[in-house]
Amino acid sequence: MQMKITRIERDKPELLEICCHTISDEVREIVAFVKSREGQLTGSADDRLYEIAVSDILYIEAVDNKSFLYTKSRVYESKQRLYELEEILREKHFLRVSKSTLLNLMKVSSIKPALNSRFTAVLPSGEQIVISRKYVPELKKALKGDAS
Repeated sequence: MQMKITRIERDKPELLEICCHTISDEVREIVAFVKSREGQLTGSADDRLYEIAVSDILYIEAVDNKSFLYTKSRVYESKQRLYELEEILREKHFLRVSKSTLLNLMKVSSIKPALNSRFTAVLPSGEQIVISRKYVPELKKALKGDAS
C-alpha cells in the first residue's frame, strides 16, 4: 500500500482520502483508528475548564456520582454522567469494563487474566484496570473487531 501526505494551507479543511480496490479489514482498521482520534470532551481541574482530546483519555471512572477523565498527566472532572460519556464514546474504542469504568482500548498495552473470570487491562503507565466478568464477553467482541 502506498501512502501520500500533502501539506495544505491552514485556511483549507483537512481531508483524509483512502483509495482502495476493496474495503478490506485493513482499511476498516485505518478508518476506525482515525475516527478514534477525533473529538474532545470538556473537563474541569483547579477551577478551570479544559478541552481534552478524546485520544488523550486513558479511562473514565464514576465515583460518588461524579465522572473523572484520566489522562497520562492529569485527572479532570466531567459534568456528564458515565452513561452519557459511554454513548458519546461508543465509536471511539471506549468500552465499559465495570459498573463504574469506561476504558479506552486504544491505550491498553496488554490484557491478562485475573481471579474469578475477570481480566486486568494494563496501561502504558503500568496502571491496571480491572475488567469485571460481566463485561468480558463485550471486551472479547471488541478485540475481535465485532463490536458495534
